[in-house]
Amino acid sequence: MSTSSPRRKRSDLAAGIQLPPGQISRSLTYLRQGDVLLRIALCLLAATVMWFATHGWSRPFPFTSGYIPPRDIVASIDFSTRELDVPENERRRQRALAQTICIYTHDVQPMVELREALKNRVFQVTHGEAFESLSDDDRKAWQEFLPTTGSMDNEALFFNDFKLALAEDPDLQKFERAVQIAFADYERDGLLVQLEHQFEEGSQTAIEVHPKGRSDITQRVEVANVRIAQATTNLKSRLHDGFQAAGLPEAHLDTLALLVTNWLSAKRIPATLKLDSEATNEARRKAVDSIEEATINYHAKDRLAAAGVPLTSRDVGRLRAEHEAITETLSFGSRFRHTIAHFGMYMAMYVLCGAYLYFHERRLLTDTRRLATMLGLAVATVVLCHVAAEDRWRAEVIPMTLFGITVAIAYRRELALLLSAVVALVVTLANGNSLPEFVILVAAVSSSILLVGRIRSRTKLIYVGIGTGLVTTATTLGVGTLVGQAYGWSGGGSFDAVGGSTTGYFAVWLAVGALWYGFCALVAGILMTGLLPFIEKLFDVQTDISLLELGDAAHPLLQELVRRAPGTYNHSINVASISEAAAEAIGANGLLCRVGAYFHDIGKMLKPGYFVENQSGEGNRHDSLMPAMSTLVIIAHVKDGADLARQHRLPRSIINFIEQHHGTTLVEYFYNQAAKQSESNPDASEVDETSFRYPGPKPQTKETGVMMLADASESACRTLTDPAPARIEHLVHEIAMKRLLDGQFDECSLSLRELAVVEDSIVKSLTAVYHGRVKYPSQQSGKAVSSVRS
Repeated sequence: MSTSSPRRKRSDLAAGIQLPPGQISRSLTYLRQGDVLLRIALCLLAATVMWFATHGWSRPFPFTSGYIPPRDIVASIDFSTRELDVPENERRRQRALAQTICIYTHDVQPMVELREALKNRVFQVTHGEAFESLSDDDRKAWQEFLPTTGSMDNEALFFNDFKLALAEDPDLQKFERAVQIAFADYERDGLLVQLEHQFEEGSQTAIEVHPKGRSDITQRVEVANVRIAQATTNLKSRLHDGFQAAGLPEAHLDTLALLVTNWLSAKRIPATLKLDSEATNEARRKAVDSIEEATINYHAKDRLAAAGVPLTSRDVGRLRAEHEAITETLSFGSRFRHTIAHFGMYMAMYVLCGAYLYFHERRLLTDTRRLATMLGLAVATVVLCHVAAEDRWRAEVIPMTLFGITVAIAYRRELALLLSAVVALVVTLANGNSLPEFVILVAAVSSSILLVGRIRSRTKLIYVGIGTGLVTTATTLGVGTLVGQAYGWSGGGSFDAVGGSTTGYFAVWLAVGALWYGFCALVAGILMTGLLPFIEKLFDVQTDISLLELGDAAHPLLQELVRRAPGTYNHSINVASISEAAAEAIGANGLLCRVGAYFHDIGKMLKPGYFVENQSGEGNRHDSLMPAMSTLVIIAHVKDGADLARQHRLPRSIINFIEQHHGTTLVEYFYNQAAKQSESNPDASEVDETSFRYPGPKPQTKETGVMMLADASESACRTLTDPAPARIEHLVHEIAMKRLLDGQFDECSLSLRELAVVEDSIVKSLTAVYHGRVKYPSQQSGKAVSSVRS
């Protein structure tokens, strides 16, 4: 034999011994599973949405209106604010108004009428007699051309010059054309005595003019050129130039211009310009709107807020502008660090909560749909709290309270308290809040969770809101008093109204803020009352309200069960009362047990005659069937019942009772029959026990476990000829032990102590149902008495 052979054998033996994989190896193997990767991806997606919604790449803004800084807040960098420089903007506004070009309407008709009247007077004078023989009317017309003050020497000479100047123009066509030339600018631009707007209302040097009825045609004119005083001063020279241009005799032009000027001055040249108020106001509005508003600039080390003085909305706006300026100057590295910090915080929260779920609520962790719903609810709560925390609302208590109540209804209080505390911490950090505000949020949400309990009426959630509001108000008052801050909404501009002074107002602000938070909690309770049906649908849970509605005897399925299988219905009623009492004894949901028991055997209505409680003397149908076939018929009522429940849209929690009330137990009667037949027939194959077991699953909750035991015990007690208490107790214990040893309670978290309590409760209930009675004499003799029957 080779000497190396033993070595090889020893090495082979050593190689054959493999230690179990380490923790890291097991974890990596677990994480590589597809469904686990999907759940991790959902958590990453939720964290990303939270990060984006809360601006996780920058520091949160920590200041709110009413916050009392313990020390002066000074600027860290130079920055511009949205805070308007009111004095400068007022100066700009006044300047813009003063420079506005006002708009005037020009009515040329008075000028045309003036020219026509002048022509008529000139015609009358020039076509009259000699100066000495002028008629009274003609002399009166002539005197209109004379100066209104003083006297004119050689009046006859002027009269003759006047007539000679127009002697070659009997039709006054040249004269009319000359006056038109002199009046052309006035008829185009208009005339006014003085501006109708004041210095501060518009420009005093220029205006815009448009013809009457034609606002689409405008022109800008200098005010000096349209003043009547200036026009009167220049009138003589303009007339002289016009007469000259018209070709009138040069020798008499001065006299003619002087006399016509006298006439026009005496008649008062009319004002044709009038302020267009509507158009001018629109021009003023546009001028004001076009102003670039001046904002206040701050420099590093400038004081932004004083110590001990509540921040007003202006202070908060100033501090927010500095915060945004600092954020804009952040480098990529700084933003990356903030992102990692926020994202890491969210993931750490998910890991901690995931660890709790793994050890205490694994079914929630492994159910991808329910996990996604929970993550979506948490993300929505964080986003809503981030929005509601703005100064104009300060209503973050509402979504936080709704979150806590929702989780408490859908799951357990312990999980609701944990998740609510985690979400409150995320909200506090994301909003830049402090520890006192975290305490207030936790007080509000935890009190609502502890108060919610069993919801048996529509008003329960309103009472929860009232209780939560009282706790929140008291907590806010206490915390605010301790730290010297007023939390909650304090009337919007109340801090601005008193200029940030704290004297005599702090207690009022604190009380108002506390009452506001309390009111928000009440609003959450009212909102939850309306949202409750949707919450039940979303999380597939049932409150006592929906269970009471579902357990109504008028339910179509129960009515059909009464009609088709009255014995099964009676059995279900008995099981319902027995299981409800047993569930209440261990702190489980007795109402859920009762309603689940109502429906647990609805599958029997499809073939009621195959179940003993519905057989009425016509014989047992199973006598003509093989044990295996009978077993299939018996087992089918579970699947049939689940199908009926789904068709009638019963909730998942009730379907669980139908599917789990037999677990994977053995149909013993027919199994034993099959075993006997197999033993008596040597050629028959061995009986497969799994073929005679219900498909399950095993009970997954305490309630389904309790009802399984109550169902089996109630059915078994019907077989007792003498249901004495001791025999009932022995029977129930035997059934409980058989189910326990068969592993039926392995997945429903029933402890041995609770199982013993359930046994005692079932025994008491069955003893009450099957209690003995004293027989009447007629019953003892075997004779029936009609009066007793009645």
